[in-house]
Parts: sequence; C-alpha cells; structure tokens
Amino acid sequence: MKINKYKKIAYEVIDLEIQALKKLKKSINNSFDLAVNAIVKCQSKIILCGVGKSYLIASKIAATLSSVGCPSFSLSANDCSHGNLGSISKSDLLILISNSGETQELKPVIKYANRNKITLIGIVSKKDSLLHRAADIKLTIPEVKEAGLGIVPTSSTSEQLAIGDCLAVAALNKKRFSKQNFKEFHPSGSLGAQLKTVEDLMISGARIPFVNEDTNMSKALNLITKKKLGILIAINKKKLTTGIITDGQIRRSSQKNKSLIELTVKKVMTKNPLSVDKDMLAVKSLAIMSENKITSLCVHKKKNPKRTIGVLHIHNILDGNIS
Repeated sequence: MKINKYKKIAYEVIDLEIQALKKLKKSINNSFDLAVNAIVKCQSKIILCGVGKSYLIASKIAATLSSVGCPSFSLSANDCSHGNLGSISKSDLLILISNSGETQELKPVIKYANRNKITLIGIVSKKDSLLHRAADIKLTIPEVKEAGLGIVPTSSTSEQLAIGDCLAVAALNKKRFSKQNFKEFHPSGSLGAQLKTVEDLMISGARIPFVNEDTNMSKALNLITKKKLGILIAINKKKLTTGIITDGQIRRSSQKNKSLIELTVKKVMTKNPLSVDKDMLAVKSLAIMSENKITSLCVHKKKNPKRTIGVLHIHNILDGNIS
C-alpha cells in the first residue's frame, strides 16, 4: 500500500509541474525576444545570480549557455554582499532569478546593477516586486502551486529551469551555433563521442597505406606487413584511388591462385572502394561499416571520393569510444 501511496504522490508532483510548464508556455511574450537578443549581443560575460534554489538553477543555466557559445557563470547573491560584486563589470549582462523578487540578498545586486547601468534581466513571478520594477527586461513567470506542503520550491524551479533552457536554445539558433561548434566545447564524455567526425579519428598523411595499382603483389605483401593496418589503398599514376586490398582478400586470393605474387595489385584489388567525407559523424561511418560488413573506409573531402586523404579503420572507431 505504501508503494502505491508514494507513486500517487509522484504523479501529483509531476502533474503540478506539467501544469506549471503549460502556464509558462502561455506566458512567453516579446520580452523573451528582447532577452535572447541581449544574450547574443553581449560582448562580455553573462552573469546569472540567485539565492538558494534559484542560485542552483542559475548555475545550471549558466553552464548550458556556456556550452552553446555564450560565456556565462553564476554568482550567489549571498557572496555578492561580501566582495563578489567586483566580479560584475559594466559591459556584462546580469540575469537575476527570484520567485518572489523581494529576496533581501538580491537588493544590493540590483542597486549595483542600476547604479552602474548594467543591463538587468529579471526572471521573477511577482510583478509588484523590487526585481520586476528594476529589471530592464522582465521575464515574468506565472505564479504556480508548489508540491510538498505547497511551499517547497518545485513547480516554480521547474519554470525557472525551463525558461533558462528556452533562452539557451533560442540563443543557439540566433547564433547559428552548429554541431561542430558544440563539439568544440564537449571534447570528452558520451556527447563528445557522439559528435566526433571521421576526420577526428582517421589515419592520415604518411600513415596511409598507399600502393600503386601496377605494383606486383610480392612488394604489396611486404608493404601491407610494414604498415600493420591490414589494408592497402591502390592508386593510379594520377594519385586517384582505384581499389583496396585487405588481409582477408589476400588469403582468399592465395587459395585460388598459387601464383599470387606474380600478379599486380590491379588484378587482386576490390575496385571502387567505399569512401566517406571527412566531416561525416564517426557514428554514421560505423553504421556504413556494419551495413557493408567491412572494417575500413577511405576518406575524402569536398565530394571528391577518388582523392583519398585518410583511412578509417574499425580499430579507430573502437578507440574513439564510438558505438
């Protein structure tokens, strides 16, 4: 019975927060556009400030904005009264978050912003509050019913978090921030792996196992052993890729032809090997390998598949934590 009781509480909390987000959706107006423009135009820092739970929300929003190319950091309003106001410069953009808008710790921050003509965006519920009156751009979030005795910050903090996500994604779009840009700020972890391109992982330069298509297989066998990649990329006199030879292919050919070493590469290779663009996501190249049951791909750029600039091997994919 207790389990069912607690499940019911969970449903009620979620329902309250859904209702809050629906109200927030209806409240979005032209002030939101002004806030996005201010964020994108800011040539200095974007500072998010709050007290208690609102400060934790400010930290998350700051991290999200930074990840989409809008340099941001968070400040606790408590610390601002003890020297951290010096972190805010006149060219910064200040975003204050407060449900009531009357929190005592915010008052020195608001006065400092107004005195130094620092653009202030207020994320606040109460329209008759100090923060709402002082803000240059007012993002008024609806007053909502909280879960947990009706006083625990839950629905209101969900609204704050959501409006922060909205600002970040809108700024991302206005800045035309691409996946490539996003990857630069996320070099590690699962996100970094998802955003790695073929160029990030491929073998390039002198390490590419090129061999002229007219080379006899005796020399080709020595080269494939030396390169230690299990493949050779065949090219013609114009340095254009014409084929590929793999270890497995050599073994199968040797079983069929006892005079394999007397043949040229051209007679043994697989013609027109698959080639992918260097900017393709590595995870997509893995899908191509799996679909074609191969372990290597040639790499090209600018729609020129005959001009190989790299080789992507399944081992490169695995080493890059791509799955």
